[in-house]
This record gives sequence, C-alpha cells and structure tokens, in this order.
Amino acid sequence: MNVVHIEDRGAVRVVRIDRPEARNAFSGEVISQLYRALVEADADEGVLAVVLTGADPAFCAGVDLKQAAVEGEAYFRRHRDEPVIAQTGRMRKPIIGAVNGACFTGGLELALGCDFLVASERAVFADTHARVGVRPGGGMTARLPSVVGTAWARRMSFCGEVVDAALALRIGLVTEVVPHERLLDRAVELATAATEPPADVLQAVKRMYVEGSGAPVLAALETERAIAEAGSTDLAALEERRRAVMARNRAQLAP
Repeated sequence: MNVVHIEDRGAVRVVRIDRPEARNAFSGEVISQLYRALVEADADEGVLAVVLTGADPAFCAGVDLKQAAVEGEAYFRRHRDEPVIAQTGRMRKPIIGAVNGACFTGGLELALGCDFLVASERAVFADTHARVGVRPGGGMTARLPSVVGTAWARRMSFCGEVVDAALALRIGLVTEVVPHERLLDRAVELATAATEPPADVLQAVKRMYVEGSGAPVLAALETERAIAEAGSTDLAALEERRRAVMARNRAQLAP
C-alpha cells in the first residue's frame, strides 16, 4: 500500500505522508516508504529542495503505539534500520516542513529535522514522550531547545502541553502561519526561492549551519541516544497512556 506520495513542482519535490486514518503515524509502511523517499530526493540531481507535509487532518502523530504494542522490539528495530526521523536532519538539500495539522512527539522530531517550518492555522504541536512513558530518541531534546529555547523546550517536554500555531510562531517553532488552503503553495514558494542560488553553494551554506552553529545539536543527539537506549519501554502500558494523553489533548483543544 502506498502511504507516501511524491509530487515534483519544478525542482521542488513535495513528499506527503498519506495515512490520514491514523493521523499519519509511523506504521512500518510509512517508515520504509518515507525513508526511501527522502533518501532518493537527496540523491536526485534534478531535485534542489524538498517540502515535507502530511495528508489532512494531521502532519504526523509519531510512533504508531498500537503497532509497537503488537510487534514489540521488531517495531523499534525498524526505526533503527530505516531511521526516517533522523533522515530529515541528514538531508544535504534544503527541506521545509509544511505543518498542516497535529504534529506530535515523533512527528515533531521529524519536523524539527527540517531546516524550518511553515504552519497552517490549524497546526498544533506537542511532545508527549514523557506522558506516554517513552524516552525521546529522535532528537527532541537536542533540536527543540535550539529552536524555541531551553525553557520552552523543557515546558513542552515536561508538561506535554499542546501548542497552537499562533503560540508556535511567537516562540519561534515555526517561521510563518498561513491560511490552511495556502500552506502547501507557500511552502513550495519558499522552497523554490531556495533553489535559486547555485546548488553547491547553498548546500555548502547548509553544511556550515549544521556543522558550525549546529555543532551542539550533534553532540546533544549522541547524549539523547545513549540515555534513551539505556532505558526500557513497557509496551503493555503504552496504549493505555496513549489513550489518556489523546483525551487530555482533545480537552485542551476544545473551544
């Protein structure tokens, strides 16, 4: 089943996660297809920039806890074999996240690997790792502080609060909020602007950011990975906690 769709708009490749019935959570198919799509886009000489988005109503809900509870360690092994979350941060070419809806936990880690984010007015963000009893291992504690600052990063991770698009803009999590129907076109406009400089120069500038000012992030990724791997995951409790967190999030977002 095809759960990742690709569309080329000139030199910009749009990659869309298309599993809306599960809020675009990381099933085995999503992991494999999205990882392959991102690797292939980075290697394709005709692609100069990438836009990553999700099928409405969500960007990505992160780990598929139902599948994880059934498959156990095999599910998390797939994440290690095809590190789709890490791949956004490894792209040589510019990658812009177009956040169209819920962007939670592993989905937020996926988004944080992008060079910057543009959000729909419907976008909401949260880190629920601690709430569901999972140690983050996809870059949350490394990348989130570098984007929103240490205090807001800790508040999001400790409290599991849902951050709406307006607040995300104020704290620097996203660079722009646009009407929902304009989101993809605006992201493609920005990606197209990023294709105008010589590709080798732009990729060199990106490398400077990643290896220069981003050097503390690279070190923090190693620390996060080591601490995450030292813990264990109680898969039997994950689904119960997931349901409780979803109920809490719905209550937060209720008018």
